[in-house]
Amino acid sequence: MNDSVLTPERILAAAEDVLRRYGPGKATVVDVAQALGVSHGSVYRHFASKAALRDAVLRGWLERMMAPLRTIAASRAAPPARLRLWLATLREIKRDKALGEPELFATYGALAADAREVIGEHVEHLREQLASIVAAGVASGDFRKVDARATALAIFDATSRFHYPGMAHLWGTPGEDAAFAQLVDLLLAGLAPTTAPPRRRKSAG
Repeated sequence: MNDSVLTPERILAAAEDVLRRYGPGKATVVDVAQALGVSHGSVYRHFASKAALRDAVLRGWLERMMAPLRTIAASRAAPPARLRLWLATLREIKRDKALGEPELFATYGALAADAREVIGEHVEHLREQLASIVAAGVASGDFRKVDARATALAIFDATSRFHYPGMAHLWGTPGEDAAFAQLVDLLLAGLAPTTAPPRRRKSAG
């Protein structure tokens, strides 16, 4: 390939392919350069280091994988239904990757272990989406008045069993669907507006 047509997008596509073939422990910038037919120096002109290239690959993978969540968070569906669908979709995305493509999931998990900044950004984006749904529910009266940010953090942490990669060994076990549905029901019940109990009439005499 001519260096003049080498772009970050082409490099990232090649890097993803190399990582899938060799794994993160063996894949090198030289491997990526050879796959593109260029010198490794040409790759470094676009990415300053191997770590920068790996971070960019991981960031792109996470962005593609989580794109459906952005659509749900920005939708006009009623906030309770939106929150349920968002949580279910997050779980489904992670579970499908872990159980359906275990080698690829492990590859990106290894990249994530060395990319705290990228993972931090990823988690923050997810929490922001949750907070926007909670805020919409408070504004519409579907949820009681709560701090949207703090509540989003609590929901994210409470549901971590169903989306945190470290818990992937549980995702294929019996009862997971029921446990997830029960937890979401409980969270939505906790967000429901509170109603004051009816006042008792004073007895005469």
